Amino acid sequence: MQKDNDILLLKGNEAIAHAAIRYGYDGFFGYPITPQSEILETLALLKPWETTGMVVLQSESEVASINMIYAGGGSGKCVLTSSSSVGVSLMQEVIPYMAICEVPGLIVSVQRGGPGLGTIQPSQSDYRQATCGGGNGDYRTIVLAPCSVQESCDMVGLAKELMMKWRTPVIILSDGSIGQMMEKCILPPYTPRRTDEEIRRQCPWATNGLGLKDRKPNVMTSLELDQALMEKRNRELQKKYARIQQEEVRAEHYHTEDAETLIVAFGSAARISMGAIDNLRQQGHKVGLLRPVTLWPFPEKEILELASRMKRIVVVELNEGQMLRDVQWASQFRCPIEFIGHSGGVIITPDEISRKISEMGKL
Repeated sequence: MQKDNDILLLKGNEAIAHAAIRYGYDGFFGYPITPQSEILETLALLKPWETTGMVVLQSESEVASINMIYAGGGSGKCVLTSSSSVGVSLMQEVIPYMAICEVPGLIVSVQRGGPGLGTIQPSQSDYRQATCGGGNGDYRTIVLAPCSVQESCDMVGLAKELMMKWRTPVIILSDGSIGQMMEKCILPPYTPRRTDEEIRRQCPWATNGLGLKDRKPNVMTSLELDQALMEKRNRELQKKYARIQQEEVRAEHYHTEDAETLIVAFGSAARISMGAIDNLRQQGHKVGLLRPVTLWPFPEKEILELASRMKRIVVVELNEGQMLRDVQWASQFRCPIEFIGHSGGVIITPDEISRKISEMGKL
């Protein structure tokens, strides 16, 4: 076991594995698929079951993984899984079950190009899958989008806080670029896993038998044959989602204070866009970036406020424009909105962004 606050050179995927141990998660259940396999591999190498008692299990499939997360979270444990694109698609049947039963759990999605099996190269083509819900029903999940190895680590801790606070699935939407790149990462101190007594006090809703002599049995089910009661449960979820939208929006500003052209991008596309902005500002052009850190809840108010004083907004994504519509809706078209992007695993460059923005007109 390393010391607290270690500084290591890690891949984004490796940082997530280290963070899961250090933030006191109780278990990981996952299945290998490129480009996220290092999460499971690193956990296997670190053997946290020998030091912290954390369970690490390679399941027989992604379907099995997410069902284990459903069960672990339902018992009040802090658990996570990870996969990539097509693997997360297989998990979509269970995520709505977790949402309606208000079961916490973390799903790490390290995106690859698609649709289908696609390519193992980085992409952001699962934005809608994550933010709109890939399963059935009126539900949402909190979605966090890291743009560095350090954030990949830190967001594992943030996800734990949010999923237990709101009793909801949380998705960390990474991609093959963030997952595979290596950077310096400051690891957090070790947080002890909660005891049974702490779980009993903190999770009175859990189906684990703890404290059963002092309460009635807890039952979790998504089935409700009375449509009026089902609507009532849905309305209660919507109230919770409204509170999340009020309290949990996160976004990063980069040179927006005097910007006339605003780039909106997330994850690795935002990181690439920062290089383009630095180049353009050296040429005297006033360009800034708004990076949504939470893809849901989306920073709608911030985009609307910025749109009111911009000459244009440019949305940059590694897909065919999936976040574009959210930006259009949030901005209420108060300024022209353009799109720059690639899909299928093709990576955009800072020079291409700079050139295309320059071609859009005088900055």
